Amino acid sequence: MIFDWWKVNRRDLPWRHTHDPYKIMISEVMLQQTQVQRVTTKFNEFIDVYPTVEALAMAKTAGTLRIWKGMGYNRRALYLKKAAEAVLQAHKGVFPASEEALRKLPGIGLYTARAILVFSFKRDIAMVDTNIRKIITHFFFQDQKQPEKIIQEVADQLVPKGKSWEWHQALMDYGAIELSRKLKVYQVYKVIKSKPFIESNRFFRGRIMDKLRENDRKEKDMRRLLKQEYQKDAESASNLINGLIKDELIVRSQGGIISLPE
Repeated sequence: MIFDWWKVNRRDLPWRHTHDPYKIMISEVMLQQTQVQRVTTKFNEFIDVYPTVEALAMAKTAGTLRIWKGMGYNRRALYLKKAAEAVLQAHKGVFPASEEALRKLPGIGLYTARAILVFSFKRDIAMVDTNIRKIITHFFFQDQKQPEKIIQEVADQLVPKGKSWEWHQALMDYGAIELSRKLKVYQVYKVIKSKPFIESNRFFRGRIMDKLRENDRKEKDMRRLLKQEYQKDAESASNLINGLIKDELIVRSQGGIISLPE
């Protein structure tokens, strides 16, 4: 049923035209918590600038963070850069083909490691993302949430031998398009009492990053800007800046200058 549906409804996405593990890694990290439409444009832009793992490993961190603008979760860009450096240094530029070795790369967890193995090396193993979990829960457990171990066990049994690449691409499309439509998820969202994104720390961290993508700034000027534009007091502004420094997304140099890391 999944394959029959996919013959008619498959999506044409740029990362489906390659088995290069570097490009697969870029696409999978970009797709974390980001809509496919946004990733499509940024993926092509990123690959144009950094076409190989060597190019990204040798690039300046500031350049990587600048090209990441608009994607959010800026630490993903740092992880990609560090992963590329690790592939170059520890594996002489050749991506490892084992789950254990891949998971030792910075920012690469179980799902991303398995995605690289499936989409680059066509391994017959199961990977579970949000869409695949949703499909298994719907068809086998009447939409009742299950422990990750149970979902993984079912996923392992479903992989058709020799068609792991096609199977997972089909599942992702089916879950994102058809099952979402059937479940009408847009009508069943739970009301969650939380701050709007524009009031969240992630929003303000993103604004600081965007300002520093334009040019370096004095820290006191950044605090003043946050107060003028967003009514952030001095302590809150300092906490935001210190948090970004701790996460290695920005650096503080002599004279109180803050900037993107080189």
